[in-house]
Amino acid sequence: MKVLTQKELSNSKVFLEIRVDGEEYQKGLDAAYRKIAPQISVPGFRKGKAPKNIVLKTYGTGILYEEATNATYPEAYEKAISEAGVEPVDYPEIDIIDINDEGYTFTATLTQKPPVKLGTYKGLSAYKPPVEVTDEEVETEIENLRDRNARQIEIEPRPVENGDITLIDYVGKLNGEPFEGGTAAAQYLTIGSGQFIPGFEDQIIGHTPGETFDIDVTFPEDYPADDLAGKPVVFTISLHAIKKNERPELDDEFAKDVSDAYNTVEDLRAGMRTAVEEFKTKEADRSFEDALLAQVVEGMEVEVPQVMIDRQIDGMVEDFGARMQQQGINLETYLSMIKVEKDEFRKTFAEAAENNVKTSLALEAIVKEEDIEISEEEYNTELEKIANSVNIEIEKLADMIDKAGLCREIAVTKAVQLIKDSAVLLDKAPEKEEKKDEETTDEKAEEKAE
Repeated sequence: MKVLTQKELSNSKVFLEIRVDGEEYQKGLDAAYRKIAPQISVPGFRKGKAPKNIVLKTYGTGILYEEATNATYPEAYEKAISEAGVEPVDYPEIDIIDINDEGYTFTATLTQKPPVKLGTYKGLSAYKPPVEVTDEEVETEIENLRDRNARQIEIEPRPVENGDITLIDYVGKLNGEPFEGGTAAAQYLTIGSGQFIPGFEDQIIGHTPGETFDIDVTFPEDYPADDLAGKPVVFTISLHAIKKNERPELDDEFAKDVSDAYNTVEDLRAGMRTAVEEFKTKEADRSFEDALLAQVVEGMEVEVPQVMIDRQIDGMVEDFGARMQQQGINLETYLSMIKVEKDEFRKTFAEAAENNVKTSLALEAIVKEEDIEISEEEYNTELEKIANSVNIEIEKLADMIDKAGLCREIAVTKAVQLIKDSAVLLDKAPEKEEKKDEETTDEKAEEKAE
């Protein structure tokens, strides 16, 4: 492999002209022949059994060219970008411009990481909120624990009231015929939760377990399913039971059930206070870090290729979809519910994605500027930490993990710490400038569902 030409183009693009010949190309031709030989028919021979020289004399070496290039250009490309010192951020555009029995020449046009001109990243100043834990916050956490450990118990039959948890079956009919998604059995529904369409829950109020009854409701005009939007339907409801959540008593037994670390309610309170303090400390540190990184990004000069932002958006949309899936709804259904096209939805992540990319580029530039290197001891320490967190043997993890990638992550973490260690802590928060929109990307996206 030889790099014949290397040109820097606009928008962080690079043009490479690469030659593959000699032994490297011959290996590709041999591999190509082994792959296609069983498929070739030559008069006088059984399919795939003709000698190589007869096959090539009959069909010519050209029948091997496509497979030979497919077999050799990926490795040649990797060697070329390494030799050229190029760090791609997207797949290349490959073109074969010349090929014969001796070898071939191809071009690769790719986008590389852009050059970064750093501004000030040491001696910055930012405010870190003080960490204070109130008794009310501790009690709120304890009450949340009681809620999470509540169990449902059935209560004596009586008319349903607002706030009750009901156990129901239902069958929905449109024009007298059941419709898709309108039937369910043994469903828990909290009356007043707004979980079902308007009018559904209200009409269960006053009925008693053991009853079967019909309710009339009309789907909203903007309901995602067009065949139901604005349509009147009838639901036949079978009410089986009324239940309520019973929270455990706040006593020493509850404290022991929560954790082996607690023996009394006072132990639990002390543990909750520590947990709240740790959480608020992390939040304060994150706020301090974010403020410093925002200044680093603001002071840098870089032209970010659009493809890097697009790739970041891909990841953010994928993460958002995974969170929706955990709530039992896929991304396509969610977008249908909020009546937003995917391309428009992606735009809501654009600003945050660009900031994330710039932050990463800035931190990588600081790693280079400061010549931050990771020792074997630092790598092993981080590897052990990860192994413990995922409960896997460190030797197995070492075989699975990308060492170079982990070292880059450690180096970036050290760059962040360098920024923080050199920063000045302000006594009070700076006055905020008015902003048109301070919502996070996820808040913007999820707000559409309301």
